[in-house]
Amino acid sequence: MTPAFPGFTRPMQPGEEDAVRDLLDAAFGGRDESRLVDALRKSGDMAGEMVLPMGERVIGYYALSPFRAPKGWLCLAPVAIAPDLQGHGHGRRMIGQLAEWARLTGQYVVVLGQEEFYEKAGFRKDRAAYLTSPYPLEHTLLAGPGEASPAQALRYPKPFNGL
Repeated sequence: MTPAFPGFTRPMQPGEEDAVRDLLDAAFGGRDESRLVDALRKSGDMAGEMVLPMGERVIGYYALSPFRAPKGWLCLAPVAIAPDLQGHGHGRRMIGQLAEWARLTGQYVVVLGQEEFYEKAGFRKDRAAYLTSPYPLEHTLLAGPGEASPAQALRYPKPFNGL
């Protein structure tokens, strides 16, 4: 019997790559994000991959990659929830746990995405105000320690250059 609610976010396990690829392709309507994940894995630029299980199914996913600069910072991309389960708070819960982890551990995590969603999950657009990035700052948000808005130049892992 399939549970009515997802379990806890956990590290992706070997053998779940196909389920993650299918989830990303369905959530984004194409292969760009799954190709990015494959490139991050192949290049060694993957810091961690987390999944949100529901029974035997992977319904949520996110990847963390180390920035080339500033050292020690992480990039959150991509993030996905199964299309048939979007709008039920599963993504906000999954990313909210990540934002709280970042705050508690002193880890800076940057995301480029929908401001309203990520702000509800604990990321802050105002804290990214002094970052410089090759991508639009109006869609860049930051989670991590303190309340300051650090001034840093973001250098993404090489697989992001093809975006």
